[in-house]
Amino acid sequence: MSVTLPLHVAVLAFDGASLFHLAVPGKVFGIARNPDGSPAYEVRHCAVTPGMIRTGDGVEVRVNDGLNVLARADIVVVPAWSDPDAQAPEALAQTLRAAHAEGKTIVGLCLGAFVLGNAGLLDGRQATTHWMAREAFAQRFPDAVFRPDVLYVEDGNIVTSAGNVAAIDCCLNLVRTRYGAEEANRMARILVTPPHRQGGQAQYIERPVPQFPCQSKLPGALEWALAHLAEPLTLDRLAGVAQMSRRSFTRHFREATGMTVTRWLNAQRVVRAQQLLETTDLPVERIAHEVGFGAALSLRQQFAAQLGVTPADYRRSFREGGGAGR
Repeated sequence: MSVTLPLHVAVLAFDGASLFHLAVPGKVFGIARNPDGSPAYEVRHCAVTPGMIRTGDGVEVRVNDGLNVLARADIVVVPAWSDPDAQAPEALAQTLRAAHAEGKTIVGLCLGAFVLGNAGLLDGRQATTHWMAREAFAQRFPDAVFRPDVLYVEDGNIVTSAGNVAAIDCCLNLVRTRYGAEEANRMARILVTPPHRQGGQAQYIERPVPQFPCQSKLPGALEWALAHLAEPLTLDRLAGVAQMSRRSFTRHFREATGMTVTRWLNAQRVVRAQQLLETTDLPVERIAHEVGFGAALSLRQQFAAQLGVTPADYRRSFREGGGAGR
């Protein structure tokens, strides 16, 4: 049996880089496998000047490779830039422009979007970054189509994300694009992170990650909802499963997800529809019923709003594109 060659991922390292962001691509892409069991990705770190770098966490890391590794990379990842007010070295900007011109996927995690913007890669493209830098980003790159409230956004071969956890979502989405939503969710379970989230989900702006008391029924209610997507899921029904009042459930739900119940359910139903489109030949009308939208028109409207494509086009592009071999 022939072995599928891995995609090459180059992760930029520099003084002040986030140790978390340096590690995320290796953690996510490192567990992905091709159908034949071979590694799906090979991750290499590189720097403008190879040698020791000191991360923003105070940990020193030796980086042996220079920017020449970008020449063979399929995906280039720029972690959060240490200082959004500081320009990236011109040598890096030139290399990123060349990689972009060759059609490589360029990813800016969090403040790494500033590096992509400095290289002129965001003009006319949708982009996001951490909410704390939204004003600086909008002023610096007025020609970008700024999406300040989303977790991550992909526009052609340019991908940008928000904060730390969104970096995981962003990398999982790249896996999902190639291997499908089911594989991305499988990897999320291995990483013990929430299931793959759509990029349009809201950032957790000025809101700490909620810590549920041990008696909270909300996590169980969300899991129950995912298992009953085909059924009518009203706010009162979900509140009953969580053993909360309607008002209390609404408040805790918004704190936990950053979304309304309706928006969250629509996002989860689209994810489930993606899985069925990828793995079955069920007609769109049947899939709409299976995931709880009822009518095919509702499914098409949600696909257009969340993914920018029709269900039929999604199925076609997935099977004809990178995901076809999974």
